[in-house]
Amino acid sequence: MVRLTIRDDLPSRPISPDLWGVFFEDINFSADGGLYAELVQNRSFEYTDIKVSGWGPLTAWSVDGDVELRTDAPLSESAPHYARIDAGSSLTNHGFDGISLIADSDYTFSVFARSANGGRLQVSLGTASESTAADVHINTSEWTRYEVVLHATQTAIDGTLSLRAEEDAIDVDLVSLFPNRVFRDSDNGMREDLAQAIADLRPRFVRFPGGCVSHGSGLDNMYRWPDTIGELQSRVPNFNVWGYHQSFGIGYLEYFRFCEQIGATALPVLAAGVCCQNSEGGQHAIPDEHMEDYIAEVLGLVEFANGDASTEWGARRTALGHPVPFGLRYLAIGNEDEITPDFRDRFARIYAALRETHPEIVVIGTVGPAAFGADYDDGWEFARQLEVPIVDEHSYKAPKWLFEHVDRYDSYDRSGPAVYLGEYGSKANRMLNALAEAAYMTGLERNGDIVKLASYAPLLAKTHRTQWTPDLIYFDNQRVMPSLNYHVQSMFSTTAGDGSRAVEISEAPTFVRPRQTYSTVAVEATGFRVAFQGVSLNGIVAPDVTADTKDGRVVLPLRSETADYVVRARATALERTTDHEIGFSLHFGAVGSPNSWEWAFGTWLNRSLTPYYTADGDRDELIPSLPFTVEIGREYEIEVRVFGAGERIEYLLDGELVQEYIDPAIPEQRFVATCITDSTKGRSALRIVNATSEERSLELELASGSKLPSSRVLTLTAPEDAGVPFEPSPAEPEATELPSGATLLIPPYSFAVLEWDDIATLA
Repeated sequence: MVRLTIRDDLPSRPISPDLWGVFFEDINFSADGGLYAELVQNRSFEYTDIKVSGWGPLTAWSVDGDVELRTDAPLSESAPHYARIDAGSSLTNHGFDGISLIADSDYTFSVFARSANGGRLQVSLGTASESTAADVHINTSEWTRYEVVLHATQTAIDGTLSLRAEEDAIDVDLVSLFPNRVFRDSDNGMREDLAQAIADLRPRFVRFPGGCVSHGSGLDNMYRWPDTIGELQSRVPNFNVWGYHQSFGIGYLEYFRFCEQIGATALPVLAAGVCCQNSEGGQHAIPDEHMEDYIAEVLGLVEFANGDASTEWGARRTALGHPVPFGLRYLAIGNEDEITPDFRDRFARIYAALRETHPEIVVIGTVGPAAFGADYDDGWEFARQLEVPIVDEHSYKAPKWLFEHVDRYDSYDRSGPAVYLGEYGSKANRMLNALAEAAYMTGLERNGDIVKLASYAPLLAKTHRTQWTPDLIYFDNQRVMPSLNYHVQSMFSTTAGDGSRAVEISEAPTFVRPRQTYSTVAVEATGFRVAFQGVSLNGIVAPDVTADTKDGRVVLPLRSETADYVVRARATALERTTDHEIGFSLHFGAVGSPNSWEWAFGTWLNRSLTPYYTADGDRDELIPSLPFTVEIGREYEIEVRVFGAGERIEYLLDGELVQEYIDPAIPEQRFVATCITDSTKGRSALRIVNATSEERSLELELASGSKLPSSRVLTLTAPEDAGVPFEPSPAEPEATELPSGATLLIPPYSFAVLEWDDIATLA
C-alpha cells in the first residue's frame, strides 16, 4: 500500500496562470495544407526549387492545352507569377495530396482574373466519379476578384479543382477554395477540426510562428511579420526552412485572431537579429546599418498588437478589420540561438529598445537548443547580466532523463530570470514517453513560481509530410489523430490551478535500471562512405568493413561479457554519400537491445562530436557535444573505455581524452504525485504518475486530518510500448468516481487526475 499525504497544513506555492500553452510552428506542413483551411496548393504560382528539387510555379497543377506562366503587369509585385489559360485549355489543382471534400458541403471558390476581350471561366470541383461546375464570367481587362460557391455531392480525399478558359484567354492568380465551415466562421480561417483540437487543450498561450522558422535559414529567409499581414495577394511568400513553401495565408493577423478566439494570450517569437546557426555558412547577423530598421520592425509589432488607431501600426490593424487591440503581454526574441558575440550585440540592442519603449512587455530570451551545454551556460549568464525576465529553455530528452530530472527546477535560483520551457518532448509517442512527460510536468507545476510557461513541441504533423517526430497531433486531409502525449497535456491544462501543495509519498515504488551484462560492437556510416579498420573489443579484432549510408548499422562479430572493456577502431571517411554531411558512428554496449551507447562523428550537419545513449529504445545525447567536422581522407584513431558497465566512459580521439561521462546515479522517479488548487474555481486536483509495471493501491490522506472529499478520477492507461506516430492514440482518458475514504487503485503505466470541488479543508 502506497500512502499519499497532501500537506494542507503548509502554505501553497504559487503557479503561473499562464503555465500550460501550445507552440505552433510551420513544420510538418502544419500551416499550408494543415491548420490553414485553404485547399488549393500553390494558389499564386510562387513555388520554387530552393528547398525541393523539381518544384516550380506549376507544382500541384496539371495542364491540359496551352497555359503560360507570366510576370508582366502582375496582380502584385509581392507574388508576381500568374497563369494565362488559352481558350479551350485548362488548369487542374490537386491540392495537398488531393482536395478533401465532404458530401453535401459547400466550398467557396475565388480567383483574381482578367481577360482582354472578356471570357468565361468554367470552374469544376471533381472526384473520381463526378464533378460539379459553375461558370464565372470575366468581364474586364483589369485584375478583379470573382467568387462562386460550389457544392460537393460526394466525400473524397482525392478531389480536384479545374479551371477551363472558354471563348478567350484568361489570366488567373490567387486561385482559392475554402470549405464554408471553418473555425469560428472566420474569413481566411483555420481548418475546423484541427483548430478545435488545439482549443480543446485550453492553452493559456500560443507561441508562434515557430522555432527555426522564426529566424530562418539565412537572413533572406528570416520570418518578417510585416510581410504576412494585409491582402493575401500582397503577402510575400518564402521558402520554409523545413523544406517546403510558406504562402503566409496564416499571418500575424490570423495568429493573433486565433489566440483571441480560443482565449489564449499571444506569444510571438521574433529573430534576435541573427539567422539560425544551422544555415549554410552558420549564423549570420543583420548588418549593422540595417539594425535600426529591424528594431523599428520589432517595436512595430508591439504597436500593431496594442496600439490604438492613432498610431501607424494600430491604424493598420484597424484597417484590417480589428480596431480592438490584442493586448500583447509577451514577446520572445530569439530561438535556440548560438550565444555568439553577434547574437549578444543584436539581442542587447533589441532588448534595450523594448525596455525603453514598451516596458510593459515581458521579453523572453533564449539559452540555446539543449538542456545543458555551452550555449545553455552562456545564455543563462548573458540573460542574468541583462536582467531578462524570462528565458526559453528546450528539453528534447529521452524518458530516462525526464524521470531522472523531475526535480530539475526545485533548486533553480528564484532571484534570476524565470523559465519558459518552450519546447520539450520525450522522443516518441509510446505510453512510457507520455508518462515520462507527465512525471516531468509535475515538476514544472510544482515549481510554477519559477517555470512561468511551458509548451510541448512540435504541435502538428501531417502524415507523409513530416520532418520531425514525435508530435502531439497527427492528421491527414480528413482525420485528426491526437497522441497519448496529447491526452497527458490535456489532463494537465484542463485541470490547471494557481497553487501547488506538497505531497509526501510513503512506501513509494522504486525503479532500478539493470546494468548491461555484455557488450557488442557495430559501425554505421550516416553521411559518408567510411572504411573501418582494426575494430576491436578487448583486443579481439574484427574483419575490416567499408560502410555506406545504405548499409545501415553493421554489427561486427565481437562480444564481451565483462563490465570493463575497451573498443578501438580506425575510421576514414572516403566520400560523401548524402546531401547532408552527418558523419559516422561507433556503437557499443548491448547493440540491438533497447539500451546501448554510440559515439557519433559529424552530428548537427557535420559540426559536432556527440556521445549518445539509447535507453528504452529512445536515443538521446549523453553529455554535451564538442565542435567537430569529419574530413574526407583523414584517418581517425578512436578508442572508448567503459568501466563498470557504464559507470564511467572515456572517449579518446587520436590518443587524446576528449570527452568523459560519469554516471551521476540519479534515480528515475517513475512514481510521482503533485497536488494543485484553484482558488478561483474552488477545487483541487491530485495528479499521480505510475510508470511501473505493477498496479498500486493508494491510501490518500490530508496532513491536517481532514477527510478527503469524493473525487472525480480521470485515468489514462495503456501498455508501456503502446502508441506510434501517425496513428490514433491507443487509449483515451476514462472517467470514474472515487468515494470519500476509498482506496484508489492505480493501474500499471498510467496517469490519473483526481478532482474535487470542496476545498475548504485545503484552504
